Amino acid sequence: MKTVTVHHYDAFSTIPHKGNPAGVVVEGDQFSENEMQAIAKQIGFNETAFAIKSDKADLRIRYFTPGHEINLCGHATMATIYALKSIGLLEEKSTFTIETKAGILPIEIKEQSAGEIYITMQHATPEFASFNGSKAELAQSIGLTEEALHPDFPIVYGSTGIWTLLVPIKNLTFFEKMIPQNAGFPAILKEMPKASLHPFCLETFDKNADMHARHFSSPYSGTVEDVVTGTASGVMGAYFAEYIDRDGQLPKTLVVEQGQELGKDGRVHVHVQSEKEKMSISIAGTAVYVEELKLQI
Repeated sequence: MKTVTVHHYDAFSTIPHKGNPAGVVVEGDQFSENEMQAIAKQIGFNETAFAIKSDKADLRIRYFTPGHEINLCGHATMATIYALKSIGLLEEKSTFTIETKAGILPIEIKEQSAGEIYITMQHATPEFASFNGSKAELAQSIGLTEEALHPDFPIVYGSTGIWTLLVPIKNLTFFEKMIPQNAGFPAILKEMPKASLHPFCLETFDKNADMHARHFSSPYSGTVEDVVTGTASGVMGAYFAEYIDRDGQLPKTLVVEQGQELGKDGRVHVHVQSEKEKMSISIAGTAVYVEELKLQI
């Protein structure tokens, strides 16, 4: 039996238990892939991240849901970088790269006057793909009827490192009514059966936010809902520029709120830029330490 120390951080919030919880294992090199999966399953958070040495970048991060490994996770990246910076393992570096299964991604750290650490994370180049399934069945899979879907914006799969189905909803009133039936997602998402589902709207609780969302997990992940989703917020920014505000000027920063229906209150800042005729997406946020967890595997 091995004793494992997992650091619990909440991402996209400065208040414990208000952001998205992630497990961070600082000494990830000590564990095999099977052990990492066992740790993630036992911890039970939507994602647990393992910091590992890299010969391609300054740092490698692997991400595990309770059910399987994933290519990239925004909130677990924020938690991991915040943890390493807080512990002093990043020295005085403010820019560096991380190796992930979504590619080598740049990271920037800025310390605010109040001592808060804000982390900017580059995402992979945005990609979109058509959804050709039943809109009625899709709405039913989150406890709604087709009338809740926004008539002017397309339902599409989007990725800035991991695929999700972006589902535009008319307004906020429908979000508290949502009841995900995750087990049925793969039959509806025929093009990408392992994708998650990300309903969003342009109406917000916070007048300073631009978009509101919830995020329902693929049943293969072993979780039901993500509290505040970094990767999906990133692709929401790309969706906004591609489908909602095509004539808008770039660069643009959007504030995405998430978690209110779950008693949380997270914020993700999404930066949308144009570089060499391609859209470039990064997200910025912070994290807060919650507690140290010990377990046996």
